[in-house]
Amino acid sequence: MTSTLPQTVSPFLEPGPRTKPNSLAVLQLSRDNFVPVYLQQASGEHDGYVEGAVINTRYGSFPHSTLLNVPWGSQVRASKVDTGSRGRKRKWQLDEEAGRATSEPIEDEKETGNGAGEENGDGDEGKQLVTDTSGFIHVLPPTPEIWTTSLPHRTQVVYTPDASYILHRIRARPGSTLIEAGAGSGSFTHASARAVYNGSLVKGKRPGKVFSFEFHEERYHKMKKELSDHALDGIVQLTHRDVYKDGFLVDGKSPEADAVFLDLPAPWEALPLLSRQRPQLREGEAGEAGANPWVSPLHPKKSVFICTFSPCVEQVTRTVSTLRHLGWVDIEMVEIANRKLHTARDRVGLYLPVDRGVNSSAKDIEEAITKLTEIEERFRENARPKQPADGSEPAKVASKAATNGKTSVDEAALKYPWLDGRLVTRGEPEIKTHTSYLVFAVLPMVWTAEDEATALARYPIGNEKFVVSLMGKASMKEERREAMQQKQGNRKSRRKDRDEKLAEAEG
Repeated sequence: MTSTLPQTVSPFLEPGPRTKPNSLAVLQLSRDNFVPVYLQQASGEHDGYVEGAVINTRYGSFPHSTLLNVPWGSQVRASKVDTGSRGRKRKWQLDEEAGRATSEPIEDEKETGNGAGEENGDGDEGKQLVTDTSGFIHVLPPTPEIWTTSLPHRTQVVYTPDASYILHRIRARPGSTLIEAGAGSGSFTHASARAVYNGSLVKGKRPGKVFSFEFHEERYHKMKKELSDHALDGIVQLTHRDVYKDGFLVDGKSPEADAVFLDLPAPWEALPLLSRQRPQLREGEAGEAGANPWVSPLHPKKSVFICTFSPCVEQVTRTVSTLRHLGWVDIEMVEIANRKLHTARDRVGLYLPVDRGVNSSAKDIEEAITKLTEIEERFRENARPKQPADGSEPAKVASKAATNGKTSVDEAALKYPWLDGRLVTRGEPEIKTHTSYLVFAVLPMVWTAEDEATALARYPIGNEKFVVSLMGKASMKEERREAMQQKQGNRKSRRKDRDEKLAEAEG
């Protein structure tokens, strides 16, 4: 089946060095909080904002004009925006005669000046945007990993640890053709599209392609629009179909897939249609076996790798049984348990600033003794007599606290807190539980008589000159002896040439 690459390259594949208008970007608000947004060029008032399109977050307002034409990964500070009609207050009055509520807009007095801050860019009609102190965000390019954490969930999502391992095991690489049944929310679809993408069309090499199938009509339409917005519709061909009944052919032709991923409730029902031979008719089905020629959706000259995604062991049992019956080999079940490891500095001390992650306890015996001495000295000072009535100050007793000349607050720790404390690595407190079981298998290529003749012509049997099993010990020793003599002869000749050159140089 022939396919062409998209004319517009998706930002998931080649985002470029900077952000662009009418393109997808991902805003990182915190470590695990991502917001996808389509950047728009400022063209007049938009939704009540004079600056154009604006995204509001807990860290402030960010006009799209400040997010355009900046390098990916840039830190962008919030801006003070003119809310326009959004800043008007409404005074509700009750119309007793009409018996209904009416509202009268009362505009606030416009504040003179735009406040302190740095100029952040030019808005519409030359308006200067002023930087706000509420916070900042980072602008990141869209990737399958980030998209998985921010996409709208329509079904269970295949997360990055599972998706990366699956693509590795089914040998998905640039130029591969992959069948995906059960597109769902599109998490694995985006990851597989990037895996099979091989850049520009090279003569003699077919472009990578993902043939995705979705049974649910509403999810199909949402996924179709999503792929079009992301410019992935040239690599991913989405089809609305029940693969249990109608199979995996596209327009009556074979996709010639060499990798398969099934995220279905009953994958054993679809496995007979992923075969190089016509499947047997199920019970209750009518039809003639030879009515139409059988077209296999698999590649005829390559081994095919498959993975099924099932949450229950009962599903795995039936899937493995069907795979064995259909001739698949190297069947294996894998479960992935993802656990993040966080590395930080263990800051322990009594005189450290009250920050998050600081353990307010004595870091050693010396610090504990110093703290106890200070407490005792403070108690003595409180127990001393108060100031006399005549205004004269009482005699002060010199403090002899054993501080060994050290200050109570570690100045180095206050100046460079990231260098204080030892590095420790801890696992995340809540380990993500089971997602699904992954079943892998391989369907070898069919070895025909023509393939056997080609291999025999390339590697003839019986005309070998050197076969270890046919050589005796004496002949093997003789070969080693000749090799050693040849090596020694080469050494002597090199030594002789060197001596001759030295003699000519001295002469």
